[in-house]
Order: sequence, then C-alpha cells, then structure tokens
Amino acid sequence: MNLSRAEIIASGFVQGVGFRYFVVRQVEKLRLNGYTENLYSGEVLTVVEGEKHLIEELFKQIKIGPSRAQVRDVFIK
Repeated sequence: MNLSRAEIIASGFVQGVGFRYFVVRQVEKLRLNGYTENLYSGEVLTVVEGEKHLIEELFKQIKIGPSRAQVRDVFIK
C-alpha cells in the first residue's frame, strides 16, 4: 500500500454551510482516516491519512464542496 498523510485547507464560504459534514462523509466513503475542523481564520482544515490516490480523490471533492459552500482556494501539503 502507498500510505500518505495530507493537510488540506479550504477557504472561501466554507463555514456554517455543512462543509465539515460533507468532508466527513467523503472521508468515510473513501475509507480514509482523519479529522476536519474550522479554523479561526474562516478556513476549514482537514488532516487525512490513507492511500495516496484516495487522498487525491478527496482533494478533488473538497475543491467542489457541498452545494451551499463557495470554495475559493484549496491547498494541500
């Protein structure tokens, strides 16, 4: 297995719109491990571990976000 860890920060209109719940559902669906939390800056941080190709899929989903969110930028490290 090609296990990786990533920190993903999403900015824009991402708090108070079900963004973290959306991320948790995606993480569970992809069978990844991690957590997501609101930051004081108004961004949402997601820390996740699992297979690299699954993390890349999660990153794509986070860039889209739930329907009520307006994702402006997403960074991964």
